[in-house]
Formats: sequence, structure tokens, C-alpha cells
Amino acid sequence: MTTTPTDGVAVLEGMYAAEARYLAAGGPGRADFAELAPYFSEDVVLHQAEGLPYGGTWRGHRGMERFFTAMSRTWESFAMVEQRFLSPGEPLVVLTQVRARARKTGRRIGFPILQTVVVEGGLITEVRPFYWDTAAVADACAVPGPEV
Repeated sequence: MTTTPTDGVAVLEGMYAAEARYLAAGGPGRADFAELAPYFSEDVVLHQAEGLPYGGTWRGHRGMERFFTAMSRTWESFAMVEQRFLSPGEPLVVLTQVRARARKTGRRIGFPILQTVVVEGGLITEVRPFYWDTAAVADACAVPGPEV
């Protein structure tokens, strides 16, 4: 089966809705990843910038579960307040405005994320989020050390 751009947008819209329910239910340990799993291929790859508290490459369903656990440890709240599909082709390009509150510091921050997402056969196979300022995001989450 070939995925059309409309199918990809529908897959992402479904996944974003499932993600919102998952996070609203408390995320890892409180909600079941099984609601999100059907949107991702078994060999999905998520590439996060290394400078983020949850940076690195996350692979497969187990990797995605670990990613959501790392996100939950980092953010007390993480709201995707606006999303725009800039390119419905492959890869899909989505601009998301985020408002978040860091769990360790309590700091609030707003920032955009631009994502490229590949959907094949009705499943998400690759996600590449691009943050405008990874240092600002990491700083909001960092507890300052003692002054030397």
C-alpha cells in the first residue's frame, strides 16, 4: 500500500491526539503506550538533538517508550498549543508551538519545533525534530550547580 500525503497527515493527527491523551493520563507509568504504538512502525527512528535532556536516537517501540519516559522526567507539562502542516508531502513537515514547564526547575518556556516525519504504509517510520534554540530548552531544564 502506498501512503498518500493525506494519509500521512491523518496518521500524524491521530498520533498527536493519542499522545495528548497519553500525556493527560500521566504519561509513562500511569498511561499505556499501547495507545501510541499503532502509529509507529516496529523499526521507527526518532532523532533528538544531542544537546537536549532527552537527546539521542530512539529506535523501535521500546525506544519510543523510553523516550516518553525521558520526556516525562524532563517536563512537568508539555503542551503543543499550535500545529501547522507546512508540507503534506513526504516527508511531512510540521511546525509546532510548544509551551512547557520543566519538572526540576519549574521554569516555563515557549518554543517552536519544526519536524520532518516520514510515514510509510500508514505508520510513522522516522521523526526528526528541529529546535530553534536547544541551549534555551536545556537551560530551562537545568538545575544550576554551586558557584565556584
